[in-house]
Amino acid sequence: MQYIKLGNSKLRVSRICMGCMGFGDAGKGQHTWTLDEVHSREIIKRGLELGVNFFDTAAAYQGGTSEQYVGRILRELAVREDVAVATKFLPRTREEAESGITGQQHIMHMMDKSLQNLGMDYVDLYIYHMWDYGTPLYEIMEGLNAVVKAGKARYIGISNCFAWQLAKANALAEKEGFTKFVSVQGHYNLIFREEEREMVPYCREENIALTPYSALAGGRLSKLPGEKSKRLEEDSYARQKYGSTQALDQIIIERAALLAEQKGVTLTEIALAWLLQKTAAPVVGATKIHHIEGAAKAVDVQLTEEEITFLEEMYVPHKLVGVMAENNR
Repeated sequence: MQYIKLGNSKLRVSRICMGCMGFGDAGKGQHTWTLDEVHSREIIKRGLELGVNFFDTAAAYQGGTSEQYVGRILRELAVREDVAVATKFLPRTREEAESGITGQQHIMHMMDKSLQNLGMDYVDLYIYHMWDYGTPLYEIMEGLNAVVKAGKARYIGISNCFAWQLAKANALAEKEGFTKFVSVQGHYNLIFREEEREMVPYCREENIALTPYSALAGGRLSKLPGEKSKRLEEDSYARQKYGSTQALDQIIIERAALLAEQKGVTLTEIALAWLLQKTAAPVVGATKIHHIEGAAKAVDVQLTEEEITFLEEMYVPHKLVGVMAENNR
């Protein structure tokens, strides 16, 4: 495993971040394909053995049970100071806003709930899960600053935002003396590259770490043509994101599969090797042992400029999907 300093922070994290959305009680959330605690433990244990020390979860994952699983398992298997734990919070609900709960109050409440779920005194990275258009930015940044000052989070990150929003937030933080975002978790992979328009160059300029989610496009970049999985069959949200561009994406997937065959590695290793040469630490979900083993192997795969061009040259710009499409106002 390789390790890096995460952006402008002092966190030393593995190049692979284990995404924990696949862990949690399948009856308590959006997804039917998630793993129970016993199987989640097996994958986290294997990740630790492979040198993974960076784990990403969220309050929204399976009604908080992902946080609960991750917390219990890491408390059992790892020394707290040896791992970096990230979690995320959602914006205020309409009901909270109407009842007078401020952005600052909401963030502190969500922080405390996550720490309770995790069974931890602090998280290493607290991530603003998606932009809250109904709450003043000052309240958000002041609230995040408060959790850092209280010692409940070491650093803050952001997810699902536009480059102008990240720039605006960090400019406000600098002006007011608040803590600034050190990382951004956006939708970025070999078949969805819209982050390259503005976010990637902005983060490179400001040394903000890119920790993209959907690194394997909901399994599409880990399955050869014709292969199936429970997630591919049941993940309706991923189908909404990738279904309309399937024919265009398949051309790139087939090129990646061909390159994998030529280099004697897996499709997963090629897709992640490409992303690792673009970003700091991709967030890679795993619901089987071989998923995290393949991700760890990808760290050692190097692609030439010619191979990168071969993978990239057939890409066609995509429309924004998911949360970003909803927020493209």
